[in-house]
Amino acid sequence: MGVMSHETIYKALFVQGRGQLRAELHQCLRSGRAWRRSNHAGGGARKVRISNMISISKRPAEVDDRAVPGHWEGDLIMGSNCRSAIATLVERQTRYCLLVGLPDGHRAELVAAALIKTIQTLPAHLRRSLTWDQGMEMMRHSEIKLATDLDIYFCDPHSPWQRGSNENTNGLLRQYFPKGTDLKQHSQEHLAAVAAELNGRPRKTLGWATPAEAMARLLSDPEQPIVATTD
Repeated sequence: MGVMSHETIYKALFVQGRGQLRAELHQCLRSGRAWRRSNHAGGGARKVRISNMISISKRPAEVDDRAVPGHWEGDLIMGSNCRSAIATLVERQTRYCLLVGLPDGHRAELVAAALIKTIQTLPAHLRRSLTWDQGMEMMRHSEIKLATDLDIYFCDPHSPWQRGSNENTNGLLRQYFPKGTDLKQHSQEHLAAVAAELNGRPRKTLGWATPAEAMARLLSDPEQPIVATTD
């Protein structure tokens, strides 16, 4: 029998957690997020088709094993009534995160402009790919790719484990930005301070280095390898 992958385990816990097991798992999590209900349980949002998507199945193997830096995962944290948002970006090798305020909402043109402005500040060797889910906010992904030279890949529907580093970070961020609050009140300076706090936490996956230290090494010496696990 082959070794069960971490993705299979994560998916099983995410989709199948029920009853007492579900409650116990939630108690053990450090994140401040609530358990989400599967979209398959009934109802569900109308499916949106984004043109010219490239599936995560086409993503190079170097992204999966975190051997090469510059591959990012992204998502949105939504504010009250979905009127404001924060875009979260996590670099897969270092777990370094960037937070981008979207005080006026998450329309595709606003998200594209904000991501382009942020990603263009990164050096070329840290701009290789971005993995996102199939939300309407990425309808203008072609513009982002053109402006930043990032390859953009889309997760399968209802598969948050395919961008697990970002999903875990979003859970931690809910300690700072609880659900139901207006995210417009947080300045970009405050978002940068929150990101710096998370980036200053030692990570077992980095041999107890911090994401900030790992990123600093990449910026000073792009050829220096970072020891990171695939977890």
